[in-house]
Amino acid sequence: MRDAQGNLYGTTYLGGASDNGTVFKLAPAAATKTTTMLSSSPNPSTYGQAVTFTAAVTSKSKLGAPPNGETVTFMEGTAVLGTGALGGGSASFMTSALNAGTNSITAVYGGDSNFAGSTSPALTQKVNKAGSSVSVVSSKNPAAFGATVTFTAALESTPWPKRCSGSGTPTGMVTFKNGGATLGTGMLSGGKASFSTAKLAVGSHSITAVYGGDGNFNPSTSAVLKQTITKAATTASVVSSKNPSISGKAVTFTATVESTTTGTPTGTVTFKNGGATLGTRTLSGGEARYTTSTLAVGSHSITAVYGGSTSYSGSTSPPLTQKVNP
Repeated sequence: MRDAQGNLYGTTYLGGASDNGTVFKLAPAAATKTTTMLSSSPNPSTYGQAVTFTAAVTSKSKLGAPPNGETVTFMEGTAVLGTGALGGGSASFMTSALNAGTNSITAVYGGDSNFAGSTSPALTQKVNKAGSSVSVVSSKNPAAFGATVTFTAALESTPWPKRCSGSGTPTGMVTFKNGGATLGTGMLSGGKASFSTAKLAVGSHSITAVYGGDGNFNPSTSAVLKQTITKAATTASVVSSKNPSISGKAVTFTATVESTTTGTPTGTVTFKNGGATLGTRTLSGGEARYTTSTLAVGSHSITAVYGGSTSYSGSTSPPLTQKVNP
């Protein structure tokens, strides 16, 4: 092949021709040396943000740049990120899958029969951690004392929540707090973490979800959720040890107080005969007993009145008709 000045290129003379009939011997010329340079935009970037790598492949040969359509491979260390086709001496590849940290990127032009392959100097692509946003909701608010409440935290990445390539969901642990006290922790799965408790006291609680961050996302804390816990409702009942009873003989009334949620109510129960108070006893294991032998002959309407506590609301049993025979 000849260039514009008529000089041969693309072959190498191994011998010459002479008048005595010596034949020229030709061999393929060495492939033209190339240089590959790599740039990126933006740099630094944020985790989940798309980064474009551009490789420029040049040569000093009169052949110019390698042909359009040839392949440049973009590498992160020894791992292939992807490929791009040359056009006008450059090829590009875009990705949003780089992990946070310092990434060493190279571009490799493979070469062809006329152009030797070349690898760019390593480009340091810095990827900053993405921001995160956490919110927390309650399964029941207000909730009664002793009821199980589940707090669920939801994590999102910022500022590119929709542009993370398959790995854009925060991972790690969320700590659930009641004011400054830790309630418990939950492991993130699919961007959510939960914690359940039935031990919140009656009153108002300031609940927050604290995300500790991971390799790609920064920590964050949710806005305060006000969780209200009300007193648990109770039910009271009363039974008699002997009904009907005999005048002057002892009869024992047993009151049972139960919570409509969980736990065992504490406090006192007042035993009444109609509007008159018979006596007051302290609950033990949810029960209280009152014994009397002073009931007059006839019919009596006995009730057990639970006075409530800091955690449980008061309640009154249905009336028990106690008959006393002579």
